[in-house]
Amino acid sequence: MFTGIITDIGTVRSAEQRGDLRLVIGSAYDMATVDLGASIACSGACLTVVDKGADWFAVDLSSESIARTAPGLWAPGSRLNLERALRVGDELGGHIVTGHVDTVATVASAIEVGGSWALAIDAPRAFGGAIAPKGSITLDGVSLTVNTVEDKHDVTRFTVNIIPHTADHTTLGVLTAGRGLNLEIDVLARYLQRMADARM
Repeated sequence: MFTGIITDIGTVRSAEQRGDLRLVIGSAYDMATVDLGASIACSGACLTVVDKGADWFAVDLSSESIARTAPGLWAPGSRLNLERALRVGDELGGHIVTGHVDTVATVASAIEVGGSWALAIDAPRAFGGAIAPKGSITLDGVSLTVNTVEDKHDVTRFTVNIIPHTADHTTLGVLTAGRGLNLEIDVLARYLQRMADARM
């Protein structure tokens, strides 16, 4: 479990196909406190540490993880929002995040408003019922509050604000239209949507 509060920005140093895709990710985490087998959310995807060094850790991505996440995200040089797993007693600053990416959403527009960024995001319409105004959403691992929601044909367009602190401490400060983002709907909304679907 995670909270969507980013604690480091890592960089993909290498990506090697070994059946699964092995990534080496540079990080400022104190790797002496990171155990092999630990979970780290990498831009919203919960991945397992399989190797580590003084300033890096390695993870393996299955074909399922690659298919479910934003294209190009795992290429060498890519910057990733990192969060270590929640421990009992930690402050829950965002919302409950599982690290299971539901779909890839697309930035429709990114407009600077004052010192913040107003983002319009398009998600597949199938997930629209789980996105609600003033509800929580996770984009590339970052916990955000939904402002508005509008269903438009085959997409659901919703808006969020990126305040300067979030822009400076995550990868969401450099978004442009057309960029793909890992989207995780709120876990409660996921179960409610499944219950509603099961009644049909």
